Amino acid sequence: MERSEILSKINEVFVDVLDNEELVITEETTAADVEEWDSLTHIQLVVGIEKKFGIRFTSAEIQKWNNVGEMMDSIVEKA
Repeated sequence: MERSEILSKINEVFVDVLDNEELVITEETTAADVEEWDSLTHIQLVVGIEKKFGIRFTSAEIQKWNNVGEMMDSIVEKA
């Protein structure tokens, strides 16, 4: 799966969870860049992404992420 396709699917999850149709994320996007992205929505985003891709992340993987690109790296490793 291409990184652009992964990013598109992640963006769908973000739009759904954060209820913001105009949200566009990039690989550089961090929680600080998105007002609605707090600790509670972070959990919802992770669960949504796990469901979307049919994978599971470890808590160690999740804690290492500093931006969406690092999240994508974990998805690529599991795909």
